Amino acid sequence: MGLLGGSFNPAHAGHVHISQLAISRLCVDRIWWLVSPQNPLKERAAMAPLEARLLRARSIAGTGRIDVSNLETELGTIYTVDTIRSLTRVCPHIKFVWIMGADNLSQVSRWRQWHLLFRSLPIAIFDRAAYARGALVSQAAREFSRSRLAARAASSLVYNRAPAWVFIKSLLHPDSGTCLRSRGLWDC
Repeated sequence: MGLLGGSFNPAHAGHVHISQLAISRLCVDRIWWLVSPQNPLKERAAMAPLEARLLRARSIAGTGRIDVSNLETELGTIYTVDTIRSLTRVCPHIKFVWIMGADNLSQVSRWRQWHLLFRSLPIAIFDRAAYARGALVSQAAREFSRSRLAARAASSLVYNRAPAWVFIKSLLHPDSGTCLRSRGLWDC
């Protein structure tokens, strides 16, 4: 099971693109989009209401192998590490892999207990325009450099014991929430 967390402010075709890549490259059965009620690192005023973000995410995700969830609300968690801890406790029989873009690898060291996230489950990082170089020299990439697997090992990542991560280069999708908001295509 792939887990893609985020604000989804708004969800867009780039999220679908990375999810489809994860399904094919990581050989996961499904992707769960974990729509965060409020990212602790983002301003509340810049965030659309959770219900609007969930509705948009469900319409963008379609009816394929992507499930949209407000799991953090249901679990009462705010931080990714707490969500993962709760989820792996509730679903010990499921093998999870965390999915993120290169932009998040660049700043994951700002996340609460980010070391524990890397030690809790395998992580797949997908390239994003203009972020790869910074991501691959980030604090997290340096500190967990010995745990990095070759991209050709992506299909077995979910079976690796954490810490294990892979950086996957692919065709990039131009959509981003920042661009959509700046063009007035999403009201916060």
